[in-house]
Amino acid sequence: MSEENKEAPPVVEAKKEEPRRERRGMRRERREEKKEWIPKTRLGKMIAQGQVKTIENAILSGLPIREAEIIDFLLPDLIDEVLDINMVQRMTDSGRRVKFRAMVAVGNENGFVGIGEARDTQVGNAIKKATREAKTNIIKIHRGCGSWECGCKGEHTVPLEVVGESGSVRVHLKPAPRGLGLAAGGTAKKVLKLAGIKDVWTRVTGETRTTINFAKATYDALKQTTMVKT
Repeated sequence: MSEENKEAPPVVEAKKEEPRRERRGMRRERREEKKEWIPKTRLGKMIAQGQVKTIENAILSGLPIREAEIIDFLLPDLIDEVLDINMVQRMTDSGRRVKFRAMVAVGNENGFVGIGEARDTQVGNAIKKATREAKTNIIKIHRGCGSWECGCKGEHTVPLEVVGESGSVRVHLKPAPRGLGLAAGGTAKKVLKLAGIKDVWTRVTGETRTTINFAKATYDALKQTTMVKT
């Protein structure tokens, strides 16, 4: 067979590589980032209209904080910390259901603190829910210099002795002089630091290994600084 009669090999066009599709989770996160906050509660609408401009005025208004976006708008420098993550199980007719329970504390280390607890089938979602819950539970605490050993009149400790309770845990907070630090356990120390307390004496009774009750009792003690006894 001559070379002229040979058929030329077919030309195969190179396939164009299609761009990789992004994962659904990544796309969903980007949508959430671009999503603008549309207030749904009365307090949220007042903040959007400029009637309430500070977190102090929002708390003094007496309206409940039910949107975490309110805190994000008024306290952009908020710090969050995960206190505990545990697996919980529940027996139902369809079988055993497993969820993760997370507890998160938030604060700006300058007088504002909140804690939240939530459950979900995934750890990440449980932490997000707990963070949102903690933001809606945020409170303003009173600080001062209630220690007779100091008398500097600064805002570095609690103004008076306060007591908080949750379950079997009972936390006593006593004013301490400047420079002492946080004489407290690990869970209480995290909550106190986020609240902006730098020096304090503590005395704890009960089952402190229960992290949730320990954190709630510390939070309740800090809340007592704003109470007035008559």
